[in-house]
Amino acid sequence: MTIRNSVEGPGEGTQYMEISLEINGTTRRLDVEPGVTLLDALRERLDITGPKKGCDRGQCGACTVHVDGRPVLSCLTLAAAVRRPVTTVEGLSTEDELHPVQQAFVEQDALQCGFCTAGQVMSAVAAVRQDVEDVREFMSGNLCRCSAYPNIVAAVEQVKKADATV
Repeated sequence: MTIRNSVEGPGEGTQYMEISLEINGTTRRLDVEPGVTLLDALRERLDITGPKKGCDRGQCGACTVHVDGRPVLSCLTLAAAVRRPVTTVEGLSTEDELHPVQQAFVEQDALQCGFCTAGQVMSAVAAVRQDVEDVREFMSGNLCRCSAYPNIVAAVEQVKKADATV
């Protein structure tokens, strides 16, 4: 990690860090200010827009991504602190098929306006991987303004019953 100071332009005197992030299987290098969140690095610097900026306080779950397979709120995670592989909703599917959780969301009509969907899907994948008993409790950190909760839970249960490897 390299730290340097900006010496010209509007950010004159601002410190930047050169970081390396493994995102969806691809290593990306970028310069960020030390306080830049993973969410802002993804959306504004790397043009990865699946994770959404909802509350920007860690209360809505719209920014959920996986770091080393575990769900994290990217709005509360400093980009410079990430040392493990990051997976966003874009990294779940292949060109040919949706991830089983994404497919279940479609089949169960578990997406409405779509704003929370990426975060819901990422938390749902974690719920299935961890074989969570109480899906409602596990998913309670993800808010849906459209109230698609019964369908979201049904989608998670569908994947759990199918015993799909996620």
